Amino acid sequence: MEFVTSKDGVPIAYCRTGEGQPLVLVHGAAADHTRWTPILQGLEKYFTVYAMDRRGRGQSGDAEPYTLEREYEDVVAVVDSIPRPVDLLGHSYGAICSLEASLRTPNLRKLILYEPPLSIGVKRNYPSNAVDRMNSHLDAGDPEKALLFFLQEIAGIPQKEMNMLRFLPSWSSRVASANTIPREEAAVGSYLLKPERFSNMEIPTLLLLGGGSPSRYRTAIETLNRTIPNSRIAIMPGQGHAAMDTAPGLFLSEVIGFLTEEK
Repeated sequence: MEFVTSKDGVPIAYCRTGEGQPLVLVHGAAADHTRWTPILQGLEKYFTVYAMDRRGRGQSGDAEPYTLEREYEDVVAVVDSIPRPVDLLGHSYGAICSLEASLRTPNLRKLILYEPPLSIGVKRNYPSNAVDRMNSHLDAGDPEKALLFFLQEIAGIPQKEMNMLRFLPSWSSRVASANTIPREEAAVGSYLLKPERFSNMEIPTLLLLGGGSPSRYRTAIETLNRTIPNSRIAIMPGQGHAAMDTAPGLFLSEVIGFLTEEK
């Protein structure tokens, strides 16, 4: 692992592999850089991959008080440490971090956002006491139960995908970082997308959407497509919120195709 220091002094870790155009990967909630393992080998054939650990997970540091803005700065710190224009891919919570980071650095070439959990005109269909229930599992010393609750009840991961996730090598790191989920869920709940802030954004942007994902993700992606001038949507048929795991070939095809096309 290598490290860069974020704006507030927190060390942010990343794993650098492969050769070629720089590509920074920003994982979502309940994960660390190992969540990209199923597709990493495919990406390394085309890119120098910088898979970061977001703060509070893996080998990255942490600090209080936690704010979503610090996460934007962490992504910028990694991007700006690379001495050439960078491609940036963010998944779920990491997609919000990547979206906001795109306004804070001039060092981006292309941007990919996969289903950021924005609340836009769609009622959040999970229990109002969701954060309290996760905290109760954590307080009881059962981070795995807190993680399972989050993935099923909040992220909307179908049981079939859940069964796959639990047998991936990254599962143990997901459990280990479960304590960071409540603070991130609270941050997402207070995040407000202001389209006018992105009206002059020129970075080519790919918006990834699973064909079988819950409607709230579709609404978020369609809103971003109207918000970001130079953007387009790619729908992955039959997939949900974790196509990297359930259809790695399809996911790689969309990502590599977009990042290597000339226009």
